[in-house]
Amino acid sequence: MLSRAVLIVRSAAFNIVFFAVTIGALLTTWPVLFVPRPEPALWVARNWARVVFAALRVIAGVRWEVRGDLEHLSGPALIASNHQSAWDTMVFLGLCRLPTYAMKKELMAIPIYGWMAKRQGHIPVDRKAGAAAFRRLQRQARAALAAGRQIVLFPEGTRAAPDERRPYQPGIAGLYSALGAPVVPVALNSGLFWPRRSFIKRPGTILLEILPAIPAGMERQAFLSELELRIRSATERLIAEARRADPSL
Repeated sequence: MLSRAVLIVRSAAFNIVFFAVTIGALLTTWPVLFVPRPEPALWVARNWARVVFAALRVIAGVRWEVRGDLEHLSGPALIASNHQSAWDTMVFLGLCRLPTYAMKKELMAIPIYGWMAKRQGHIPVDRKAGAAAFRRLQRQARAALAAGRQIVLFPEGTRAAPDERRPYQPGIAGLYSALGAPVVPVALNSGLFWPRRSFIKRPGTILLEILPAIPAGMERQAFLSELELRIRSATERLIAEARRADPSL
């Protein structure tokens, strides 16, 4: 187990590289904003994530492993993942061919970053607009699926610590019913290694598991209960596995 001082130094080095790479990417790739199609902007984001993950591996000693069938993420799909870390918001850029994140509307207003997210085709969500916001989300999600894209949703609505249980928001159930599409659950334990609101990055292997799809047609509440059960049980298993390998986590 690494000492606290070593963890701090390695984490500081990674954070410096992370912000340098992020700022550099935003300042040098902005011309893709003028390309009408999303693929060039997604290419930028995908390669940015690859560089960040390479730095995370080399500097902080954090690796990752994907389990399950990646084919579930290759075609048009609704993907529902638990959310523990900033890492989660990057990993699907590499796992999906045409990822579409449902993200806070406020993020779209950030200069360059927000414009880039919009060009990549991500869907802004205004949580204060109620039913009107859901209708917009539904229209944009249906268009994204028709274009062969993969829509990434975090049903908890925000990051949760590994041992924290947050209620699943009903929006995912409404979208599931409205679109009549299956949902691919994903479980991960990233918060053990890249904790939310934490400077420290802990070495080890993040586990991400792609679970069998939940077919379309279930009653909304039954679907939400099934989704939460599948993701929570798989997450608890992945957390327990990581802690067996490193009890300090």
